[in-house]
Amino acid sequence: MAKETIHGKYLMYQGKPLIRQDNAYVWGDMNERAVLFLIVLSNKEIDGQMVPDDILIQVLSTGEKHEVLKQGQKKGLFDALDIGTVWLKKELDQ
Repeated sequence: MAKETIHGKYLMYQGKPLIRQDNAYVWGDMNERAVLFLIVLSNKEIDGQMVPDDILIQVLSTGEKHEVLKQGQKKGLFDALDIGTVWLKKELDQ
């Protein structure tokens, strides 16, 4: 697989790009064999602001089929990103 380069400025989290589009977040490097994919399933209001509530967490392979390698669900974006980064790191270390 040829190396792809991301052009532009992206939010970096733990040395990897964290990209958001609508209710979906992707964290990782597409040149590695897996990435973390987070989908906001519902939001809740806190102090007049809408914040992510239920989050679907998936570790996806970056191969042609984009298979789900691990999946779960958490409350809150922080907890979802926290457990998701651990899952992805373990997957990449195999």
